[in-house]
Parts: sequence; C-alpha cells; structure tokens
Amino acid sequence: MISAFYQRNKALVVQLLRYAVVGGVAFVVDYGSLWLLTEVVGLHHLVSAAIAFILGLICNYVISTAWVFGESKVSNRWVEFVIFSIIGVIGLGLNELIIYLCTDVCGLHYMLSKIISTVIIFFWNFFARRFILFKS
Repeated sequence: MISAFYQRNKALVVQLLRYAVVGGVAFVVDYGSLWLLTEVVGLHHLVSAAIAFILGLICNYVISTAWVFGESKVSNRWVEFVIFSIIGVIGLGLNELIIYLCTDVCGLHYMLSKIISTVIIFFWNFFARRFILFKS
C-alpha cells in the first residue's frame, strides 16, 4: 500500500488520497495568502480570495501533474495548463460565490466561508480534472 502512494497509480482511491495531500498544500498557500493579503496588505476579502486562489491553483498544478494524475489527454503542456486553469477558473467562480454568500449574505467570517468553499471546490476540481484532462 505504501509503494502505491509513491508510484504513479490510476486507481481512483490512490489519486483521491494524493489529491487530498496536494489539496492540503495548495490550501495552505491559498488560505495563508488570503489571510496575509486581507489582514496585512489590507485588500478586500474577495480580491484577496481571487489572488490567493490563483496562487493555490499554480501550486496544485505543479504537484498534481507530477504526482497525482497519470498521463494527460493533451500532449501540449501549455494547453494542458490552460485546461487545468479553466477548470480552476470555474472553481474560482464557485469559490467567490460561496464566500460571498456565506460572508456577505449569511454573515459568517470570511475565513470560515473559505473552509466551506474549499470542501466543495476540492471535489469539483478533482473530478473535473481527472475525467476531463487526465487519462484515468
């Protein structure tokens, strides 16, 4: 079981576990950037959320293509990144909507709203990328 975690593997469960690890790393980048940009830099929480999401997306792409998913359905790395990013931009739109609804409509703290958003976006990103972009 341990070796399956380190070697490339097309099994859904292994990929999902790996994506959870990658997602955790990307979340730290995203969440930390959100806090830093909002609390230290002074940007509006929705602007900070967009920038932080993009930083997390780049982190996620680099690690996911190297470790989580197998062969891409697309041979050109730039096209692959564009498709990966389009899926991410849809996730960004969902992220912004969820944070807006939870924070500005329901009155939750923006950091709690981000956690709710992260759980939902995690599953969107994983399944969209696995079935649209990578050979499973």
